[in-house]
Amino acid sequence: MLDGDTADLLRVKRGFDLDAVDPGSTPGFSGDKTDGQAQLDAGTAELAELQERLFAASTGGAADSVLLVLQGMDTAGKGGIVRHVVGAVDPQGVALTAFKAPTAAELRHSFLWRVRRELPAAGLIGVFDRSHYEDVLVHRVRKLSPLEVIGQRYDQINTFEQKVAAAGTRIVKVMLHISADEQETRLAERLERPDKYWKYRPRDLDDRALWPAFQRAYQIALDRTSTELAPWYVVPADRKWYARLAVQHLLLETLRGIDPQWPAADFDVEQEQKRLAGL
Repeated sequence: MLDGDTADLLRVKRGFDLDAVDPGSTPGFSGDKTDGQAQLDAGTAELAELQERLFAASTGGAADSVLLVLQGMDTAGKGGIVRHVVGAVDPQGVALTAFKAPTAAELRHSFLWRVRRELPAAGLIGVFDRSHYEDVLVHRVRKLSPLEVIGQRYDQINTFEQKVAAAGTRIVKVMLHISADEQETRLAERLERPDKYWKYRPRDLDDRALWPAFQRAYQIALDRTSTELAPWYVVPADRKWYARLAVQHLLLETLRGIDPQWPAADFDVEQEQKRLAGL
């Protein structure tokens, strides 16, 4: 089983070195794939109950919500996390946003404008499949913005996330850390299987050619924006089953920390029972 220190093992702290993280490792877990799948299945019921309690508590006025930010290179497994982890809870309690390249209308605003519009309401688990971090990662690698502007964005992100957290949203930022070799295997599978063609984009190879630059950009972003209120967690992603288990663990720990409670009845329960019995 994942031990209680797993979140701490994955958390980005001062002096963190992305190159030192083995994408094929399983921090905090000593079992194999079968063990991991069994634990993932076992955690599903608790995650679903905590999500329902979170939603129910909001009907009684609680302001709590959760935002899961998923970042990673192509094929890192973001979609699998959404399907196999978040997908296990009631979809009515989830707000999923898959950020694409900004539209012309969005470009007329601050880079955080469209992100603010998609923040989860009270009672929801929000999921960002890619996020505002594209504006410092891709922009740095592809030189889409001056370095001075990108440098300012790290501070803007920190301020923005502090305000989001202060308003009642617990932020869980996950970088799914895949190796170049594993990405090659997954891209090759997409090219070999007709049912995977739709997932393949020729520009994926353009990003792959810039692999070292992306790793440096991630290192800088992790260093600059892992804060007490909005920490980054680097999850080794070569083993899909481990990545899913680790993200489920992070969500469970976050929701347990909130400890949402069922709201008390705002009506006379005994009287309503009598009314029901008399019908």
